[in-house]
Amino acid sequence: MPSSAERAAAAGSGNALALAASTPGVADPDRPMLDALFLGPYGENDTLLEKLVVEFLRDHVYWRRNFHPEDPPAIPTHAAQHPDYKAFESRLRRELHQLSASLKRSVPFHSPRYIGHMASDLLLPGLAAQILTLPYNPNNVSEDAAPVTIDLEVQVGLQLARMLGYPDDTDRPDCAFGHLTSGGTVANYQALRLALALKAFPVALRAAQVPGLALPADDWEAFNLGPDAGIELLGQWQLWLAGQPARDRRRWRDAVQTQRLEHLGMVEFFARHRDLKVPLVLAPITAHYSWSKGLKLLGLGREQLRLLPEKGMRLDAQALEQTLEQCRRERQPVLMTVAVLGTTEYGTVDPVDAVVDLRDRFQTLGLGFSVHVDAAWGGYLATLFRNPDGSLRGIDEVRAGFAHFPQPEVHAAFAALGRTDSVTVDPHKLGYLPYGAGAFICRDHRATALLAEAADYVFHDTRATDYLSRYRRLGQFVPEGSKSGAAAAAVYVTHKVLPLDHANFGRLPRQTVLAAEAFHARAERLAVELDGIARVTVPFAPDSNLVCVAINPTGNADLARANAFVRRLHDELRADASQPLQLKQFFGSMTTLRPEALGETEMNRILTQLQLDPATLVDDDEDTDADRLVILRHTLMNPYLIDHENGISYIDLYLAHLGRRIRALLGSPSP
Repeated sequence: MPSSAERAAAAGSGNALALAASTPGVADPDRPMLDALFLGPYGENDTLLEKLVVEFLRDHVYWRRNFHPEDPPAIPTHAAQHPDYKAFESRLRRELHQLSASLKRSVPFHSPRYIGHMASDLLLPGLAAQILTLPYNPNNVSEDAAPVTIDLEVQVGLQLARMLGYPDDTDRPDCAFGHLTSGGTVANYQALRLALALKAFPVALRAAQVPGLALPADDWEAFNLGPDAGIELLGQWQLWLAGQPARDRRRWRDAVQTQRLEHLGMVEFFARHRDLKVPLVLAPITAHYSWSKGLKLLGLGREQLRLLPEKGMRLDAQALEQTLEQCRRERQPVLMTVAVLGTTEYGTVDPVDAVVDLRDRFQTLGLGFSVHVDAAWGGYLATLFRNPDGSLRGIDEVRAGFAHFPQPEVHAAFAALGRTDSVTVDPHKLGYLPYGAGAFICRDHRATALLAEAADYVFHDTRATDYLSRYRRLGQFVPEGSKSGAAAAAVYVTHKVLPLDHANFGRLPRQTVLAAEAFHARAERLAVELDGIARVTVPFAPDSNLVCVAINPTGNADLARANAFVRRLHDELRADASQPLQLKQFFGSMTTLRPEALGETEMNRILTQLQLDPATLVDDDEDTDADRLVILRHTLMNPYLIDHENGISYIDLYLAHLGRRIRALLGSPSP
C-alpha cells in the first residue's frame, strides 16, 4: 500500500486520476466497464474467458457433428486406448508443457509494471472472438474460403472509416474502404501502391490515345491531376468503356493496360515518358522505417524518400511548403506526403490540417499528390474526438476531465483526418488486439479498381458492382494472398462491443491519456526531488499517451557521459531473457533525440535544460551516441497504471524507483 506521503504526492499532482487512486475505493465512472475488458494483471477475469472459450469450443464441435449427422465418426472411440495414440498424446503434452514453461520468460505486457513498447494486455472481446474463429480457419482471400469473416473484414474497414471521419455509407459512390493487414508496415505499402497506381493511370490513358475523354494536355498535367481528379477520370474511363461494343471493349481495355506503370515496370514507364521524373515521397524525419522499406520494395528507391525537419517535435509545415514549392519550380513530381499521428518514438502528432491545406493549394498550382496519415499508433485516439453519431466533438468537449489534452494543434490534426486520402491504423497497438492486425483505409474506394488482380480459380463473379459483393473478392485488392479471417473476427467483434466513439471505446484511451498527464506531473516532481543530484526533464509535452524523460547527472556537461548514464538505467529496465522476470521491478524502453529531428534551436533548448554543453554534440560517422541524446521512453497503455481498488499508482511507484536507481548509480543516499 502507498504511504501517506505518496498519497499526498499523488494529490498534489493536480491530476484527477492520480488523486482518485490515492484513496482506496474512490470511484472512477469508467472502472466498472474497464474492469470487464481484459484478463487482468492478476488474471482476475479468468473465469469469464474460460467460460467463453469452453462454451464456443463445444459449440464448434456441435457444428461439426451436425454438418452431416449421417456420416459416422471417422476416429473410433477406442483409438485413445491404442499405444501409438497414447505415445502421441504424451509427446504432445511434453512439448506443450515445455513451450508453456519457456513462455514464462516472455515480456509481461499485461502488467502495469510494463511501460516500455507499444504493447499491453489484450481485450477479451477480441481474444475470445479470435480463439472462437480459429478452428474454422477462414482465409479472407475470397468468399469461397471465408463466406462469413470476409464480410466482417469489410465491415471493419467501414467501422474504422467512420472513426476517422471518412464516408462509411456504402450507398455513396465515394464510400471509403479499408482492410486488415499483418501490421502497419504492410498498410503503408498499400498506401504507396494505391497512390502510385492512381498517379500513373491518367498518363496511361493519354498514351493509349483513348478517344472521347477529356484527357490532360500533357504528361506533366496527367501525372499531377491529384487523387480526386484521378478518381473522376477513372470513373469516366470505366463509363466510356462500358458503352463500347463488346468487340471493342477488350481491345481498349488491353490498350490501356499495356501502357500502365504496373504492366511496363518502373524503368520502361519512365523511359517512355522522359519528361517525367520519378516522384518523391515527403515524410517527417520521425517517420517509421517502413517508408524506406516500401520505396525499395516498389522499385521507387530509397533516394526518393525526402525526410523533412520537425518543429516542436511535429512535422515543420513551413519546411514542407518550401519543399513543395521547390518541387513545383523544378517540375519534380510528388507521389505522397506522409503525416504521422502519434510517432513510434515520441507519440507526437503532426499538423495533418496544414498538410491537407498544402495539398489543396498546390493542386491549384498544378502539383498534385496524395496525403497519407500513418496513424499506426494514434489512430484509436480518434475515438476521443468522435460522437456516437460519427460527428466531431469540439475541443472543449474533448478537454473535459483532462489537464492539458488535447492541445489546439492536436485537435485540429484529428479534425482534419477526414480530408486525407488514406490512413494506416494498427488494431494490435491501441486497439489492444492480438498480433498481427494492422489496417489500411482509403477515403474513396473507387481508386481500388486500379489494384485488382485476376485469378479465375479464386475470383469468380467479377461483374458484381455493389460495394459488398465487390469486396468479397478481397484478395484482388490487397497485398497479401492468404490472410486470417480470425483476425478480422477479433477486430469486428471488439468494435461491435465497444463502438468507436468517446462514450464507448474512447473510455479506454481516455485512461491512458490521463495516465500520461499524471506521469508528466510526477516526473516534474522527480526533477525537484533530485535537484543537486541529477537534471531530469520531460523534453517536450506529450501529445498522446507516450512520455519521454531526459536525465543528466548534476555537474556533467558531456553528452557522451549523460548518454552512458541513461543507457545504464535502461539496462535495468529492458527485458532480459537470461534473468527471471521477477528480478525486474519495471520495464521501460529508450530512444534518442537528434538535431536533424528537432532542429538546432529545440536541441539546444533541451541540452541547456540538462546543463549539457552543445559543443559535445558532434557529427560522427561511427555508430556512437555522439550525435544524439539518449532518453527514456514510456508507453502508457495499461489501463491499470492507476489501481483505484487498492489506492496504488504504479506511475508513482515507477518514478520513485527511478529516483532510487539514479541516486544509487550516482552514489547519493536516499532521503
